[in-house]
Amino acid sequence: MTDIAADDPVQLLKALIACPSVTPEAAGALDLLDSALSGLGFATTRLLFEGDGSYPVDNLFAIRGTSGRRLLFAGHTDVVPPGDLSDWTADPFTPREADGKLYGRGAADMKSGIAAFIAAAAAIPADAGTILLAITNDEEADAINGTDKLVAWAKGQGHAFDFAIVGEPSSAALLGDSIKIGRRGSFSGLITVEGIQGHVAYPHKANNPLPTLARIVSALSDAPIDQGTEHFPASNLEVTTIDVGNPVSNVIPARGTLRFNIRYNDLWTPDTLAEWVRDRIASVDIGEGKVRFEISGTPSRSFLSPLSAEVETLSAAIQAVTGRRPELSTGGGTSDARFIAQYGPVVECGLVGPSMHKADEHIALEDLTGLTAIYRAFMTRFFASGPA
Repeated sequence: MTDIAADDPVQLLKALIACPSVTPEAAGALDLLDSALSGLGFATTRLLFEGDGSYPVDNLFAIRGTSGRRLLFAGHTDVVPPGDLSDWTADPFTPREADGKLYGRGAADMKSGIAAFIAAAAAIPADAGTILLAITNDEEADAINGTDKLVAWAKGQGHAFDFAIVGEPSSAALLGDSIKIGRRGSFSGLITVEGIQGHVAYPHKANNPLPTLARIVSALSDAPIDQGTEHFPASNLEVTTIDVGNPVSNVIPARGTLRFNIRYNDLWTPDTLAEWVRDRIASVDIGEGKVRFEISGTPSRSFLSPLSAEVETLSAAIQAVTGRRPELSTGGGTSDARFIAQYGPVVECGLVGPSMHKADEHIALEDLTGLTAIYRAFMTRFFASGPA
């Protein structure tokens, strides 16, 4: 690990891909980064978080500098499982170059962002300002003992930042064509309608929960939640499954359930969305049935970073490298940026991501070197711009 040049993003990324770090097994990835960052003068701290109903997770915090402006970079070394290996052209954890591309699990999501940032940081003078890194191995699964606890720990240690970048693959089709200044929240729920089981020939002796369930589906789906905001589309609810568990046609079932998910904008919080759902259920005639609503899991909050001078500086750096200004986007799912947004402004800026989570995941090598140049150009401008 020690012979890998930290200023070479290609070699660093290859070494990271070779670590089969499927959540939550770090598989040497954090050891590799620890060594690379220590070689660049960073003080590193390894943190194991556990509990709260989830598995233990290894995390890495690194810092270089004690004065000047403070820039946080966050990312994750964990990857999703490769799936059926027969769908891959070669071993997913053996980095492979072909036709100007680098293949391997984690190449796009998001070991490339980490490799590019570390290589860029290697070119920044140690006295330019303060650089912090928060790297977890728990983003692709529970995300309980990772970034959320890592940034809370950092705050407790007195570490703060003026601006943060998450290296997720934010570009849509071309490097730098989009950065994410916010993300929608995610809210999932389970609704159960209790009836009374009975024979279909004697419906008066039973209480079929399915008509009530159907009315609730209509109540949730027919009315728009909102009309969207300046930077977000309208919030959207999708019913994802309706289950009865009734294998026969001559029995009225005792109960039925439905699950749904809402991707919501910055008009809402989990609490106000829960009230909206309860109001929609209350608008339905449930007869003699009983309805129970539960929130599934822990909702992800939406966030929107301010359109600050730092966002303009990043946009200018991207334009200097690629020749185009990025779109300011809030699209996509959730990311660990939602945890960082509680402590300061954060954006996501990384590579093109269409191959992420797929077989033969890959990136263009010129995009990796381009992203390194973007990070380097941004840091040069950021640290030169004076106090926040």
